[in-house]
Amino acid sequence: MNETDRSPDQPEAMSRRQFIGWGAAAVAGLAIAPGVTLFDLAHGRPAAEAASDKVRWGMLIDTNLCGTGCNDCVTACSRENHLSGGLKPTDSQWIRKMELKDLRSGKTHSLPMLCQHCEHPPCVDVCPTGASFKRADGIVLVDRHICIGCRYCMMACPYKARSFVHEEVTGQNPDVPRGKGTVESCTLCVHRIDRDRTPACVEACAAAGRNAMIFGDLNDPRSEISKRIATYTTTQVRADLALNTAVRYQGI
Repeated sequence: MNETDRSPDQPEAMSRRQFIGWGAAAVAGLAIAPGVTLFDLAHGRPAAEAASDKVRWGMLIDTNLCGTGCNDCVTACSRENHLSGGLKPTDSQWIRKMELKDLRSGKTHSLPMLCQHCEHPPCVDVCPTGASFKRADGIVLVDRHICIGCRYCMMACPYKARSFVHEEVTGQNPDVPRGKGTVESCTLCVHRIDRDRTPACVEACAAAGRNAMIFGDLNDPRSEISKRIATYTTTQVRADLALNTAVRYQGI
């Protein structure tokens, strides 16, 4: 008897997809202690300080200030998250520099590309286990404990912003758990945000004196990022997809 022949009233009629989804939901909500889940432990967020939908974290990148050949943000990301920094197809890259050229004007732009932390993330829609999810504050993450490495999310992401971990990971940052056989991407340095710090890439860009990256609360009209977006023309990459990205670009 195949799945299409089974009656929905039969206990054994649960399909493999349904079983995986049910199991993932159970694991995701598994409490190690009251109010503390596996993901909370992995990322160091106190259970009493849950993410709030009153905030939506975002980033504005001014490509006019982003220097060609400057990789400070990429280097800082690799160092913070203990990535190899390599450029092989099997190396994880949570942020990469892209060089764009306007064929009509000839103007070039250097543009950091990272997970865009969409309001409507395609990666979350296609994940069969719930490993890809969006926090209440808009940060899109992967729970490696229930990621099965199917890579559907990588295929769904229009920004090619996700990486698959091909090899065993050593020397990890305890705040950034990684694992072979799972998918990962930029977390906006969620472990830093939850401790009232800015993402490592933004900090490095400011330290270099470029100040091309601004991080803040898109829901707060008084924040610097909101004021900039209200004052200057900004762009969402692939705005035609209506994903409402949290990463915006100025100058392109």
